[in-house]
Amino acid sequence: MTDTDKWPDTADFTAPPPSGDYTGSPFLKFTRHAPFAHLVVDRPEARNALTNAMYFGVRYAVKRVDNDSDLAGMIITGVGDVFIPGGDLGRNTPDSWADLSMIDVLPFDTLRMSVKPVVSALNGICQGGGLMIAMCSDISVAAESATFRVPELLRGIADLYYAQMLPRMVGPVRTKDLMYTGRVLTAHEAVEWGLVNRVVPDAELMDTADELLTRAASTAPHARLQVKRALDSYIGLQDRIGMAESLRGPEFVEGWKAFSERRAPEWVPEELRRPGRL
Repeated sequence: MTDTDKWPDTADFTAPPPSGDYTGSPFLKFTRHAPFAHLVVDRPEARNALTNAMYFGVRYAVKRVDNDSDLAGMIITGVGDVFIPGGDLGRNTPDSWADLSMIDVLPFDTLRMSVKPVVSALNGICQGGGLMIAMCSDISVAAESATFRVPELLRGIADLYYAQMLPRMVGPVRTKDLMYTGRVLTAHEAVEWGLVNRVVPDAELMDTADELLTRAASTAPHARLQVKRALDSYIGLQDRIGMAESLRGPEFVEGWKAFSERRAPEWVPEELRRPGRL
C-alpha cells in the first residue's frame, strides 16, 4: 500500500486528485491485466455504495484507459455479493447530492462515449447508479446470483436518465414496472428484459467478462466507434436540467431523511406504511 492509498475517501473531494493509475479513491482498485484494466469497487463496509469521489474515479478510469496505448479495454466489477448499489445516501447529504458538482462527476456519459470497450461484470446487487453504469457500459454480463432494481422514485428522485434510457432498452411498459414499483429482477429476468447481455454461473463471471472484452477489443476501433455513435444517438440525451431540479426539491430531502432513518417517506399514505426502508 502506498501513502496515497492511505488517504481517506470523502464526498467533498479532500482525497488526493487522481493521478496515473490511482483513481482518487482507495475504494476503487485499478489494476492492469495486459492488455486490459480491471476496476474493482472495493468498499464492503458500505456495501460498495459510491461517494462523489468514487463516481468521479469511475469516470477517470474510463478516460485513463482511453488514453493509454497499452490498454485495449476495461472490466468493472465489485467485491463480495455487491456490484454497486448506487450512491451513498447514508454518507452524503441532500445538499451534496443537489450540488451541481454531483452531476458533473457522474460517469454515465463518459461510459457512453468511451473509445475503448468497457465490460461490466455484475457480481451481485446492482441498482441505482450501479445499474446505470452497467447499462452505459458496452457489454454487461451478470452472475446468476445478481439482482437488479431501480429504486430512485422511492427515494424522491425524478431520475430522468433512467426515464430516457430504459424505454429504449426495455420499452415503456417495463420501464413503468421497474420505476413505479421498485421491483427486484433476477439475473435471468434482466437478460430476458434486455437490461444486460448475458448471465453465467458465478464462478464463470470474470472469465466470461474477459472473453467478451477480448472479442469487443478485436473489432476495428474506428468502425466500432461509428456504430457506437449511432447507438448513442438512438438512446438520446436525458433532461439534465429537470434531474438537477429534482435533486434540489423537497421530495428528495424527505426521501433522503426516510432512508437515513430507515422508515417510509411521509408521502406514503399512512395505512400503506410498513416498518423499514422501501
